[in-house]
Amino acid sequence: MKFKVLTVFLFFFSFAFAQKPCKLALDVKDSIGVFKETKNCLVYEKVFGNSAQLIFLTLASDNDVPYIKLQIIQKSKDFITPKCLETNSKLFFQLSNGKIYTLINANEGSCDKFIYNELDKENNRFLEANYLFLKNDFEDLKKYSISLMKIHFSSGEVDYVLPKEIVSEKVETTSRPEDFFRENFNCIFTPDIAK
Repeated sequence: MKFKVLTVFLFFFSFAFAQKPCKLALDVKDSIGVFKETKNCLVYEKVFGNSAQLIFLTLASDNDVPYIKLQIIQKSKDFITPKCLETNSKLFFQLSNGKIYTLINANEGSCDKFIYNELDKENNRFLEANYLFLKNDFEDLKKYSISLMKIHFSSGEVDYVLPKEIVSEKVETTSRPEDFFRENFNCIFTPDIAK
């Protein structure tokens, strides 16, 4: 009887803590190498009156060199102040264990692109950048949740507290921002590198 109870407990325990299957947007293997990219994840959404701001993260690797793709979308019926990134802009993540990871901008400095939506009479701004990790110690990213994200813009730094879950009213999805690394990091490496 004890054996049956132990077997049922271990079976349930393995399913409760097993990693979710990887959902990659891109997985390319050719003579040049291997490129992998996860689906984008909504990590921040703020909707207030006529305006909305959404931030998406995507984790990618080019021949097992990981980086983050950051996308910021702003929408408003009113004027939107442009956001700019300098060449030396940084992206910071603080984990629930207190450890801070710093990433550096891999692109030239740039400002968001303005697009006017004639149909909805709405101003839209879109900013995209890639960020590289400064260190190769990824173990804490696989174990701990994200508690804070900080983006260094040309105009100063902005803190974003990442929630446990976002049920988006703009893109009608559900995401788990604080588990972004835990759910995606092992998906972008070849098995021998991910260990």
